[in-house]
Amino acid sequence: MKHNRIYLWILIAVLATVTQSGCSDLLDQKPQGEWVEGDEGSGGSFQSDVFTLYAKIRGFHVTSGTTALAIHAFRSEDAEKGSTAADGAAHGRMFDDFEYIATNGLISSYWTANYEIIILANKILDDITQAETKNGTLSEGDLINRSEAHFFRAYAFFNLVRAFGDVPKIDFRIVNAEEANIPKSPATEIYALIDADLTEAEAHLPKEWAPVYTGRLTWGAARALHAKTYMMRNDWNNMNVASVDVIQSGLYNLNTPYNQIFRETGENSSESVFELQCTATPSQPGSNDIGSQFAQVQGVRGAGEWNLGWGWHTPTQLMADAFEAGDPRKDETLLYFIKTGGDPSSIPANQPYGEKPIANADVTNKYYNKKAYTNPSLRATYTKGGHWYNIRIIRYADVILMAAESANELGRTGEAGNYLEMVRARARGTNASLLPKVTTADQAVMREAIRHERRVELGMEFDRFYDLVRWGVAREVLHAAGKTGYQDKHALLPLPQTEVDKSNGVLIQNPNY
Repeated sequence: MKHNRIYLWILIAVLATVTQSGCSDLLDQKPQGEWVEGDEGSGGSFQSDVFTLYAKIRGFHVTSGTTALAIHAFRSEDAEKGSTAADGAAHGRMFDDFEYIATNGLISSYWTANYEIIILANKILDDITQAETKNGTLSEGDLINRSEAHFFRAYAFFNLVRAFGDVPKIDFRIVNAEEANIPKSPATEIYALIDADLTEAEAHLPKEWAPVYTGRLTWGAARALHAKTYMMRNDWNNMNVASVDVIQSGLYNLNTPYNQIFRETGENSSESVFELQCTATPSQPGSNDIGSQFAQVQGVRGAGEWNLGWGWHTPTQLMADAFEAGDPRKDETLLYFIKTGGDPSSIPANQPYGEKPIANADVTNKYYNKKAYTNPSLRATYTKGGHWYNIRIIRYADVILMAAESANELGRTGEAGNYLEMVRARARGTNASLLPKVTTADQAVMREAIRHERRVELGMEFDRFYDLVRWGVAREVLHAAGKTGYQDKHALLPLPQTEVDKSNGVLIQNPNY
């Protein structure tokens, strides 16, 4: 198992990482450094900075902690804060109930953490440009390092533009913090920068890496992320081309059974397009330097052996009810539990370990997220927090469903149905009586079938709220789910008030806040 060793690139990332201060403000950030003689080598110095980007992407406020989960997931009808009523109550009101407050600490942390990635990526890109100017050429390693920096800058800007809309386009090196105090750019300009960055990444990232670099960025990750950015814009033509490119590359497949994808044995499976690597060692069993708190934040909130975590980001009954009868994905998305004093016979044993977790009596949720459920033998070896648990960011099934949706919107409903069937066939496995093939030639019916499939295939992952927004149905769906506080303005978060205040009038708050 990979948990008994540390990948070389993760180790370098740890050594290079500057500790993040999640609650600090963007304009308080120290410059990331200036280019000095000697930085222009064959990639060594650039590479250490690039590996720092990997560590920052894995950080608590970008992908692995309550910050990212609240912004990406709590706002849909399928997930909620969970835990106890009192724990993080203000965040529940903010993201579950849409009582947006510009002073909320999570939006400030999300903003700052993503801009930290952007600022470091800009520094790397400037360093490499200066090296190219001096040397007249770049090595293959330097081209890859540059592509990785472009990818991560695009990733961070995509996070920001989806969450806030218009944001400052900081696409240049920051030497003094005041240089970051610029007005917002229109979302269209941010997306144009994302397109340029990902096009550059696609041009030079390799399609595969040697095993020692498992998890390092590839062409497929860049092309799939590009498809997702087109998806958010409902740009069906470009979305289709990008997603079909990934499919036709032959690099990925759906051969991994659904019940293995989210187990430790399913890490970096044949459908892993972009997956963040986390690990643990006997000397660092609960370290965030080489792992993350992704599983801990979502783990069962119990006592003793069942004190697996904080119990945040939990499935709703609506999520449970969304699955078709017999859909095996239901039991791989919902982690069943009883409360202290409950009857163990009232729930099925969670597979593959046969466990029936016991949560504290005061938790508010009915289920936990099984896509963050850890192996009990590893809990006993390392720590109950599950810091070794990899974070799946883009799966091949997501790419196929992007191809299906875009084909259908382009009027190619038969083609869309073929892609849809690939995902449903993997889900049904050998039981032909489950999940019948969708054979409609009606575009509207196929549209609803694809939207349903995204909901259940990607349940409790990262995109449901943004799907509702881009489809134009967020208000309708969320009100029907009882989240009547949602209004159209809530598609975008308010900018962090601390950033607005510190800008001295340069940064203008989003409308209606």
